[in-house]
Amino acid sequence: MSPKETLEYAKKHEVKQLDLRFTDLPGLSQHISYPISMLQEESFEDGFGIDGSSIRGWAAINESDMLIIPDPTTAFLDPFCETRTLVMLGDIVDPITRQHYDRDPRWIAKKSELYLKNGGVADTAFFGAEAEFFIFDNIRFDQNQHSGFYFIDAEEGRWNSGRVENNLGYRPRYKEGYFPVPPTDHYQDLRAEMVETMIECGLNIECHHHEVATGGQCEIDQRFDTLVKSADNMMLYKYIVRNVAYQYGKTVTFMPKPIFGDNGSGMHVHQSLWKDGKPLFAGDGYAGLSQIALWYIGGLLRHARALSAIIAPTTNSYKRLVPGYEAPVNLAYSRRNRSAACRIPMYSASPKSKRVEFRPPDPSCNPYLGFAAMTMAGLDGIANKIDPGEPLDKDIYDLSPEELKKVPSMPASLDEALSCLEEDHAFMLKGDVFSDELIETFVSYKRKAEADAVRLRPHPYEFALYYDI
Repeated sequence: MSPKETLEYAKKHEVKQLDLRFTDLPGLSQHISYPISMLQEESFEDGFGIDGSSIRGWAAINESDMLIIPDPTTAFLDPFCETRTLVMLGDIVDPITRQHYDRDPRWIAKKSELYLKNGGVADTAFFGAEAEFFIFDNIRFDQNQHSGFYFIDAEEGRWNSGRVENNLGYRPRYKEGYFPVPPTDHYQDLRAEMVETMIECGLNIECHHHEVATGGQCEIDQRFDTLVKSADNMMLYKYIVRNVAYQYGKTVTFMPKPIFGDNGSGMHVHQSLWKDGKPLFAGDGYAGLSQIALWYIGGLLRHARALSAIIAPTTNSYKRLVPGYEAPVNLAYSRRNRSAACRIPMYSASPKSKRVEFRPPDPSCNPYLGFAAMTMAGLDGIANKIDPGEPLDKDIYDLSPEELKKVPSMPASLDEALSCLEEDHAFMLKGDVFSDELIETFVSYKRKAEADAVRLRPHPYEFALYYDI
Protein backbone atom coordinates (compact mmCIF):
# COMPACT_ATOMS: atom_id res chain seq x y z
CA MET A 1 0.00 0.00 0.00
CA SER A 2 0.97 3.64 -0.45
CA PRO A 3 1.03 5.97 2.59
CA LYS A 4 -2.39 7.34 1.63
CA GLU A 5 -3.82 3.86 1.15
CA THR A 6 -2.38 2.79 4.51
CA LEU A 7 -4.20 5.63 6.28
CA GLU A 8 -7.44 4.75 4.50
CA TYR A 9 -6.96 1.09 5.43
CA ALA A 10 -6.45 2.02 9.09
CA LYS A 11 -9.61 4.13 9.08
CA LYS A 12 -11.66 1.44 7.32
CA HIS A 13 -10.64 -1.20 9.87
CA GLU A 14 -11.08 1.14 12.87
CA VAL A 15 -7.46 0.77 13.93
CA LYS A 16 -6.62 2.21 17.35
CA GLN A 17 -2.87 1.58 17.65
CA LEU A 18 0.19 1.78 15.40
CA ASP A 19 3.02 -0.68 16.10
CA LEU A 20 6.38 0.01 14.41
CA ARG A 21 8.97 -2.78 14.36
CA PHE A 22 12.65 -3.14 13.56
CA THR A 23 15.38 -5.71 14.20
CA ASP A 24 18.47 -5.46 16.39
CA LEU A 25 21.90 -6.72 15.35
CA PRO A 26 21.56 -10.24 16.82
CA GLY A 27 18.15 -10.62 15.12
CA LEU A 28 15.50 -10.01 17.78
CA SER A 29 12.41 -8.06 16.71
CA GLN A 30 11.81 -4.79 18.61
CA HIS A 31 8.77 -2.50 18.62
CA ILE A 32 7.29 0.80 19.73
CA SER A 33 3.58 1.70 19.68
CA TYR A 34 1.59 4.92 19.16
CA PRO A 35 -2.07 5.92 19.09
CA ILE A 36 -3.14 5.73 15.45
CA SER A 37 -3.82 9.49 15.49
CA MET A 38 -0.03 9.99 15.52
CA LEU A 39 0.22 8.48 12.02
CA GLN A 40 -0.13 11.13 9.33
CA GLU A 41 0.80 11.10 5.66
CA GLU A 42 3.96 13.09 6.43
CA SER A 43 4.96 10.44 9.00
CA PHE A 44 6.15 8.27 6.13
CA GLU A 45 8.84 10.88 5.41
CA ASP A 46 9.40 12.51 8.81
CA GLY A 47 9.35 9.29 10.82
CA PHE A 48 9.14 8.89 14.61
CA GLY A 49 11.93 9.58 17.07
CA ILE A 50 13.39 6.66 19.04
CA ASP A 51 16.31 6.09 21.42
CA GLY A 52 18.78 3.67 19.86
CA SER A 53 21.32 3.60 22.69
CA SER A 54 19.89 0.53 24.44
CA ILE A 55 19.49 -1.61 21.32
CA ARG A 56 22.06 -4.42 21.22
CA GLY A 57 24.94 -3.57 18.89
CA TRP A 58 23.63 -0.10 18.13
CA ALA A 59 24.56 3.51 18.91
CA ALA A 60 26.38 4.90 21.93
CA ILE A 61 24.51 7.09 24.42
CA ASN A 62 25.92 10.30 22.88
CA GLU A 63 24.46 9.53 19.45
CA SER A 64 21.28 7.74 20.43
CA ASP A 65 18.61 9.87 18.74
CA MET A 66 17.26 8.11 15.66
CA LEU A 67 14.22 8.08 13.42
CA ILE A 68 12.11 5.09 12.45
CA ILE A 69 10.44 5.56 9.05
CA PRO A 70 7.32 3.39 8.48
CA ASP A 71 7.32 1.20 5.36
CA PRO A 72 3.69 1.14 4.12
CA THR A 73 4.32 -1.92 1.93
CA THR A 74 4.72 -4.04 5.09
CA ALA A 75 1.43 -3.07 6.81
CA PHE A 76 -0.86 -5.72 8.32
CA LEU A 77 -3.35 -6.04 11.19
CA ASP A 78 -1.89 -7.76 14.23
CA PRO A 79 -3.95 -10.92 14.84
CA PHE A 80 -2.95 -11.16 18.53
CA CYS A 81 -3.61 -7.69 19.98
CA GLU A 82 -6.93 -7.14 21.74
CA THR A 83 -6.83 -3.48 20.67
CA ARG A 84 -7.02 -3.20 16.86
CA THR A 85 -3.39 -2.61 15.88
CA LEU A 86 -1.73 -1.82 12.56
CA VAL A 87 1.83 -3.16 12.28
CA MET A 88 4.52 -1.81 9.96
CA LEU A 89 8.21 -2.43 9.69
CA GLY A 90 10.38 0.66 9.90
CA ASP A 91 13.74 1.72 8.50
CA ILE A 92 16.21 3.44 10.83
CA VAL A 93 17.50 6.87 9.76
CA ASP A 94 19.92 9.37 11.30
CA PRO A 95 17.87 12.49 12.21
CA ILE A 96 20.71 14.88 11.31
CA THR A 97 22.12 13.46 8.07
CA ARG A 98 18.86 11.73 7.04
CA GLN A 99 21.04 8.80 5.95
CA HIS A 100 20.13 5.18 6.64
CA TYR A 101 21.73 3.81 9.80
CA ASP A 102 24.58 1.44 8.86
CA ARG A 103 23.82 -0.98 11.71
CA ASP A 104 20.17 -1.42 10.75
CA PRO A 105 20.07 -5.04 9.48
CA ARG A 106 17.21 -4.30 7.09
CA TRP A 107 19.24 -1.56 5.42
CA ILE A 108 22.18 -3.97 4.99
CA ALA A 109 19.83 -6.40 3.24
CA LYS A 110 18.55 -3.58 1.01
CA LYS A 111 22.12 -2.61 0.12
CA SER A 112 22.89 -6.18 -0.93
CA GLU A 113 19.92 -6.05 -3.33
CA LEU A 114 21.20 -2.74 -4.75
CA TYR A 115 24.69 -4.19 -5.16
CA LEU A 116 23.21 -7.18 -6.97
CA LYS A 117 21.29 -4.98 -9.43
CA ASN A 118 24.21 -2.63 -10.02
CA GLY A 119 26.55 -5.53 -10.74
CA GLY A 120 24.79 -6.42 -13.97
CA VAL A 121 24.86 -10.21 -13.55
CA ALA A 122 21.34 -10.43 -12.12
CA ASP A 123 18.59 -8.11 -10.96
CA THR A 124 16.80 -10.34 -8.44
CA ALA A 125 17.85 -12.80 -5.75
CA PHE A 126 15.15 -15.15 -4.55
CA PHE A 127 15.33 -16.75 -1.11
CA GLY A 128 13.22 -19.50 0.41
CA ALA A 129 14.11 -20.33 4.02
CA GLU A 130 12.87 -23.39 5.93
CA ALA A 131 13.02 -22.57 9.63
CA GLU A 132 12.49 -25.47 12.05
CA PHE A 133 11.44 -25.05 15.69
CA PHE A 134 10.53 -26.98 18.84
CA ILE A 135 7.21 -26.78 20.71
CA PHE A 136 7.51 -27.41 24.45
CA ASP A 137 4.91 -27.42 27.22
CA ASN A 138 7.18 -25.61 29.64
CA ILE A 139 10.77 -24.46 29.93
CA ARG A 140 12.69 -23.57 33.08
CA PHE A 141 16.27 -22.34 33.21
CA ASP A 142 18.55 -20.23 35.40
CA GLN A 143 22.22 -19.35 35.72
CA ASN A 144 23.96 -17.54 38.55
CA GLN A 145 27.28 -17.62 40.40
CA HIS A 146 26.60 -20.88 42.23
CA SER A 147 24.00 -22.78 40.16
CA GLY A 148 22.81 -23.39 36.63
CA PHE A 149 20.16 -25.61 35.08
CA TYR A 150 17.57 -26.05 32.36
CA PHE A 151 14.51 -28.27 32.39
CA ILE A 152 12.38 -29.00 29.32
CA ASP A 153 8.86 -30.32 29.74
CA ALA A 154 7.22 -31.68 26.60
CA GLU A 155 4.38 -34.13 26.27
CA GLU A 156 5.73 -35.26 22.89
CA GLY A 157 8.92 -37.06 23.77
CA ARG A 158 10.26 -40.25 25.31
CA TRP A 159 12.03 -38.07 27.87
CA ASN A 160 8.78 -36.83 29.43
CA SER A 161 9.05 -35.03 32.76
CA GLY A 162 7.19 -37.71 34.69
CA ARG A 163 3.86 -35.89 34.86
CA VAL A 164 0.99 -38.20 35.74
CA GLU A 165 -1.21 -38.09 32.65
CA ASN A 166 -3.07 -40.54 30.48
CA ASN A 167 -2.50 -41.37 26.83
CA LEU A 168 1.14 -40.39 26.50
CA GLY A 169 1.96 -43.58 24.60
CA TYR A 170 1.98 -41.99 21.14
CA ARG A 171 5.32 -40.24 21.13
CA PRO A 172 7.94 -40.24 18.37
CA ARG A 173 11.24 -41.95 19.16
CA TYR A 174 14.51 -40.04 18.88
CA LYS A 175 15.25 -39.23 15.22
CA GLU A 176 11.94 -40.83 14.14
CA GLY A 177 9.58 -37.85 14.07
CA TYR A 178 9.61 -37.47 10.27
CA PHE A 179 6.61 -37.74 9.85
CA PRO A 180 3.94 -40.00 11.36
CA VAL A 181 0.26 -39.02 11.39
CA PRO A 182 -1.61 -37.97 14.55
CA PRO A 183 -1.82 -38.89 17.37
CA THR A 184 1.96 -39.45 17.23
CA ASP A 185 2.16 -36.03 15.59
CA HIS A 186 0.63 -34.05 18.45
CA TYR A 187 0.69 -30.67 16.74
CA GLN A 188 -1.24 -30.96 13.46
CA ASP A 189 -4.01 -28.62 14.64
CA LEU A 190 -1.59 -26.17 16.25
CA ARG A 191 0.52 -25.93 13.10
CA ALA A 192 -2.64 -25.57 10.99
CA GLU A 193 -3.68 -22.57 13.09
CA MET A 194 -0.19 -21.10 12.72
CA VAL A 195 -0.48 -21.50 8.95
CA GLU A 196 -3.95 -19.93 8.78
CA THR A 197 -2.73 -16.98 10.85
CA MET A 198 0.29 -16.58 8.56
CA ILE A 199 -1.94 -16.54 5.48
CA GLU A 200 -4.19 -13.98 7.17
CA CYS A 201 -1.12 -11.77 7.69
CA GLY A 202 -0.03 -12.06 4.05
CA LEU A 203 2.53 -14.87 4.10
CA ASN A 204 2.52 -17.42 1.28
CA ILE A 205 2.76 -20.90 2.85
CA GLU A 206 3.51 -24.10 0.92
CA CYS A 207 3.34 -26.90 3.50
CA HIS A 208 3.87 -27.90 7.13
CA HIS A 209 4.90 -31.11 8.89
CA HIS A 210 6.51 -32.68 11.93
CA GLU A 211 10.29 -32.80 11.81
CA VAL A 212 12.81 -35.57 12.58
CA ALA A 213 13.36 -34.85 16.27
CA THR A 214 11.03 -35.62 19.14
CA GLY A 215 9.84 -32.93 21.56
CA GLY A 216 7.50 -31.31 19.04
CA GLN A 217 10.01 -30.35 16.35
CA CYS A 218 8.11 -28.84 13.41
CA GLU A 219 8.60 -27.05 10.12
CA ILE A 220 6.37 -24.69 8.15
CA ASP A 221 7.64 -23.81 4.67
CA GLN A 222 7.13 -20.42 3.09
CA ARG A 223 7.21 -19.78 -0.64
CA PHE A 224 10.34 -18.03 -1.88
CA ASP A 225 10.44 -14.26 -2.33
CA THR A 226 12.95 -11.49 -2.97
CA LEU A 227 15.82 -11.07 -0.51
CA VAL A 228 14.51 -8.28 1.74
CA LYS A 229 10.93 -9.48 1.54
CA SER A 230 11.97 -13.00 2.55
CA ALA A 231 13.82 -11.61 5.56
CA ASP A 232 10.76 -9.52 6.50
CA ASN A 233 8.64 -12.65 6.15
CA MET A 234 10.95 -14.68 8.38
CA MET A 235 10.62 -12.14 11.20
CA LEU A 236 6.81 -12.25 10.86
CA TYR A 237 6.92 -16.07 10.68
CA LYS A 238 8.72 -16.26 14.03
CA TYR A 239 6.32 -13.76 15.61
CA ILE A 240 3.27 -15.76 14.55
CA VAL A 241 4.69 -19.16 15.53
CA ARG A 242 5.59 -17.94 19.02
CA ASN A 243 2.30 -16.17 19.64
CA VAL A 244 -0.02 -18.92 18.41
CA ALA A 245 1.87 -21.41 20.58
CA TYR A 246 1.65 -19.00 23.52
CA GLN A 247 -2.13 -18.81 23.12
CA TYR A 248 -2.22 -22.61 23.41
CA GLY A 249 -0.16 -22.52 26.60
CA LYS A 250 2.92 -23.81 24.74
CA THR A 251 6.36 -22.29 24.25
CA VAL A 252 8.38 -22.32 21.02
CA THR A 253 12.14 -22.09 20.63
CA PHE A 254 14.20 -21.48 17.49
CA MET A 255 17.32 -22.54 19.42
CA PRO A 256 19.30 -24.80 17.06
CA LYS A 257 20.00 -27.61 19.56
CA PRO A 258 17.87 -27.62 22.73
CA ILE A 259 17.77 -31.45 23.08
CA PHE A 260 20.85 -33.62 23.56
CA GLY A 261 21.00 -36.75 21.43
CA ASP A 262 18.38 -35.72 18.87
CA ASN A 263 18.37 -33.67 15.67
CA GLY A 264 18.70 -29.92 15.93
CA SER A 265 16.77 -27.22 14.07
CA GLY A 266 18.18 -25.87 10.84
CA MET A 267 17.12 -23.13 8.46
CA HIS A 268 17.95 -24.48 5.02
CA VAL A 269 18.04 -21.55 2.61
CA HIS A 270 17.07 -22.04 -1.05
CA GLN A 271 18.46 -19.32 -3.29
CA SER A 272 18.63 -18.42 -6.97
CA LEU A 273 19.46 -15.46 -9.22
CA TRP A 274 17.24 -14.11 -12.00
CA LYS A 275 17.54 -11.38 -14.64
CA ASP A 276 14.78 -9.83 -16.73
CA GLY A 277 12.35 -12.42 -15.41
CA LYS A 278 14.54 -15.37 -16.47
CA PRO A 279 16.28 -17.88 -14.14
CA LEU A 280 20.10 -17.81 -14.27
CA PHE A 281 20.80 -21.04 -12.39
CA ALA A 282 19.39 -23.44 -15.02
CA GLY A 283 21.78 -24.90 -17.57
CA ASP A 284 23.32 -28.05 -18.98
CA GLY A 285 25.97 -28.55 -16.28
CA TYR A 286 25.97 -30.82 -13.26
CA ALA A 287 22.43 -31.45 -11.92
CA GLY A 288 21.04 -29.12 -14.59
CA LEU A 289 22.96 -26.12 -13.29
CA SER A 290 24.44 -23.22 -15.25
CA GLN A 291 28.05 -22.11 -14.94
CA ILE A 292 26.84 -19.06 -13.00
CA ALA A 293 25.15 -21.35 -10.48
CA LEU A 294 28.32 -23.44 -10.05
CA TRP A 295 30.39 -20.31 -9.48
CA TYR A 296 27.78 -19.10 -6.97
CA ILE A 297 28.15 -22.42 -5.13
CA GLY A 298 31.91 -21.97 -5.28
CA GLY A 299 31.52 -18.63 -3.50
CA LEU A 300 29.30 -20.11 -0.80
CA LEU A 301 31.73 -22.95 -0.14
CA ARG A 302 34.85 -20.73 -0.29
CA HIS A 303 33.43 -18.32 2.28
CA ALA A 304 31.29 -20.75 4.31
CA ARG A 305 33.59 -20.71 7.35
CA ALA A 306 33.34 -16.90 7.52
CA LEU A 307 29.61 -16.98 6.80
CA SER A 308 29.14 -19.38 9.71
CA ALA A 309 29.51 -16.54 12.24
CA ILE A 310 26.44 -14.87 10.69
CA ILE A 311 24.32 -17.83 9.55
CA ALA A 312 25.03 -20.00 12.64
CA PRO A 313 25.68 -17.20 15.11
CA THR A 314 25.22 -18.78 18.56
CA THR A 315 27.30 -21.04 20.78
CA ASN A 316 24.35 -23.46 20.61
CA SER A 317 24.62 -23.54 16.79
CA TYR A 318 27.80 -25.62 17.05
CA LYS A 319 26.05 -28.27 19.09
CA ARG A 320 23.90 -28.79 15.96
CA LEU A 321 26.79 -28.62 13.48
CA VAL A 322 28.29 -32.00 14.42
CA PRO A 323 28.38 -35.23 12.39
CA GLY A 324 25.64 -37.81 12.80
CA TYR A 325 22.46 -35.69 12.94
CA GLU A 326 22.05 -34.77 9.26
CA ALA A 327 23.90 -31.52 9.95
CA PRO A 328 26.01 -30.36 6.98
CA VAL A 329 29.37 -29.80 8.64
CA ASN A 330 31.35 -30.78 5.53
CA LEU A 331 31.70 -28.19 2.78
CA ALA A 332 30.75 -29.90 -0.45
CA TYR A 333 27.91 -29.81 -2.99
CA SER A 334 25.67 -32.53 -4.36
CA ARG A 335 22.33 -33.21 -5.99
CA ARG A 336 19.83 -34.75 -3.60
CA ASN A 337 22.43 -35.54 -0.91
CA ARG A 338 21.35 -33.87 2.32
CA SER A 339 24.71 -34.44 4.00
CA ALA A 340 26.31 -31.83 1.72
CA ALA A 341 26.44 -28.14 2.65
CA CYS A 342 25.07 -27.21 -0.78
CA ARG A 343 22.30 -29.39 -2.17
CA ILE A 344 20.67 -29.04 -5.59
CA PRO A 345 17.03 -30.13 -5.23
CA MET A 346 15.87 -32.42 -8.04
CA TYR A 347 12.10 -32.34 -7.50
CA SER A 348 11.42 -30.61 -10.82
CA ALA A 349 13.10 -30.30 -14.22
CA SER A 350 11.65 -26.80 -14.73
CA PRO A 351 14.36 -24.13 -15.20
CA LYS A 352 12.34 -21.86 -12.91
CA SER A 353 12.73 -24.30 -10.01
CA LYS A 354 16.52 -24.65 -10.36
CA ARG A 355 18.10 -23.40 -7.17
CA VAL A 356 20.80 -24.04 -4.57
CA GLU A 357 19.91 -25.09 -1.04
CA PHE A 358 22.52 -23.95 1.50
CA ARG A 359 22.07 -26.12 4.59
CA PRO A 360 24.42 -24.88 7.36
CA PRO A 361 22.23 -21.88 8.47
CA ASP A 362 20.00 -22.22 11.49
CA PRO A 363 16.99 -20.16 12.66
CA SER A 364 18.95 -18.29 15.34
CA CYS A 365 20.49 -16.15 12.60
CA ASN A 366 19.40 -12.63 11.73
CA PRO A 367 17.77 -13.23 8.31
CA TYR A 368 18.64 -9.75 7.00
CA LEU A 369 22.35 -10.24 7.70
CA GLY A 370 22.29 -13.92 6.73
CA PHE A 371 20.62 -13.49 3.34
CA ALA A 372 22.79 -10.47 2.53
CA ALA A 373 26.03 -12.25 3.47
CA MET A 374 25.16 -15.37 1.44
CA THR A 375 24.36 -13.19 -1.58
CA MET A 376 27.70 -11.44 -1.29
CA ALA A 377 29.53 -14.77 -1.06
CA GLY A 378 27.72 -16.14 -4.11
CA LEU A 379 28.35 -12.99 -6.15
CA ASP A 380 32.03 -13.13 -5.18
CA GLY A 381 32.08 -16.67 -6.52
CA ILE A 382 30.65 -15.45 -9.84
CA ALA A 383 32.98 -12.42 -10.05
CA ASN A 384 36.07 -14.56 -9.41
CA LYS A 385 34.79 -17.67 -11.22
CA ILE A 386 35.39 -19.82 -8.15
CA ASP A 387 35.33 -23.51 -9.05
CA PRO A 388 33.36 -25.49 -6.43
CA GLY A 389 35.37 -28.63 -7.26
CA GLU A 390 33.90 -32.05 -7.90
CA PRO A 391 30.45 -32.88 -6.50
CA LEU A 392 30.17 -35.39 -3.67
CA ASP A 393 27.25 -37.70 -4.36
CA LYS A 394 28.00 -40.38 -1.80
CA ASP A 395 26.98 -40.17 1.86
CA ILE A 396 29.65 -38.00 3.49
CA TYR A 397 29.30 -39.91 6.75
CA ASP A 398 30.34 -43.13 4.95
CA LEU A 399 33.62 -41.68 3.66
CA SER A 400 36.89 -43.17 4.84
CA PRO A 401 39.11 -41.01 7.11
CA GLU A 402 41.47 -40.47 4.15
CA GLU A 403 38.64 -39.24 1.90
CA LEU A 404 37.14 -37.09 4.66
CA LYS A 405 40.42 -35.23 5.20
CA LYS A 406 40.07 -33.81 1.70
CA VAL A 407 36.66 -32.26 2.48
CA PRO A 408 36.83 -28.88 4.31
CA SER A 409 34.46 -28.47 7.24
CA MET A 410 32.53 -25.82 9.13
CA PRO A 411 34.01 -24.31 12.31
CA ALA A 412 33.53 -26.29 15.51
CA SER A 413 32.63 -23.34 17.74
CA LEU A 414 31.30 -19.79 17.63
CA ASP A 415 34.69 -18.47 18.68
CA GLU A 416 36.35 -20.21 15.72
CA ALA A 417 33.62 -18.93 13.39
CA LEU A 418 34.16 -15.34 14.58
CA SER A 419 37.89 -15.67 13.88
CA CYS A 420 37.06 -16.91 10.38
CA LEU A 421 34.84 -13.86 9.83
CA GLU A 422 37.60 -11.52 10.99
CA GLU A 423 40.02 -13.13 8.54
CA ASP A 424 37.66 -13.37 5.55
CA HIS A 425 35.10 -10.59 5.09
CA ALA A 426 36.48 -8.49 2.22
CA PHE A 427 33.85 -9.99 -0.10
CA MET A 428 31.14 -8.54 2.18
CA LEU A 429 32.55 -4.99 1.97
CA LYS A 430 31.94 -4.61 -1.76
CA GLY A 431 29.37 -1.96 -2.60
CA ASP A 432 29.53 -0.79 1.04
CA VAL A 433 26.97 -3.50 1.86
CA PHE A 434 28.76 -4.40 5.09
CA SER A 435 31.46 -2.27 6.69
CA ASP A 436 34.58 -3.00 8.73
CA GLU A 437 32.95 -1.12 11.61
CA LEU A 438 29.82 -3.27 11.44
CA ILE A 439 31.86 -6.51 11.31
CA GLU A 440 33.98 -5.35 14.27
CA THR A 441 30.86 -4.46 16.25
CA PHE A 442 29.23 -7.81 15.47
CA VAL A 443 32.33 -9.85 16.36
CA SER A 444 32.96 -7.87 19.55
CA TYR A 445 29.38 -8.26 20.73
CA LYS A 446 29.25 -11.99 19.96
CA ARG A 447 32.60 -12.67 21.64
CA LYS A 448 31.90 -10.75 24.83
CA ALA A 449 28.16 -11.35 25.31
CA GLU A 450 27.96 -14.94 24.08
CA ALA A 451 31.15 -16.89 23.32
CA ASP A 452 33.13 -15.68 26.36
CA ALA A 453 30.05 -15.67 28.59
CA VAL A 454 29.46 -19.37 27.92
CA ARG A 455 33.15 -20.30 28.00
CA LEU A 456 33.66 -18.73 31.44
CA ARG A 457 30.79 -20.54 33.17
CA PRO A 458 30.99 -24.08 34.58
CA HIS A 459 28.86 -26.53 32.60
CA PRO A 460 26.53 -28.88 34.53
CA TYR A 461 28.07 -31.90 32.82
CA GLU A 462 31.50 -30.88 34.10
CA PHE A 463 30.29 -31.74 37.59
CA ALA A 464 29.39 -35.24 36.38
CA LEU A 465 32.81 -35.59 34.75
CA TYR A 466 35.13 -33.95 37.24
CA TYR A 467 33.59 -33.44 40.68
CA ASP A 468 35.49 -36.42 42.15
CA ILE A 469 38.66 -35.93 40.11
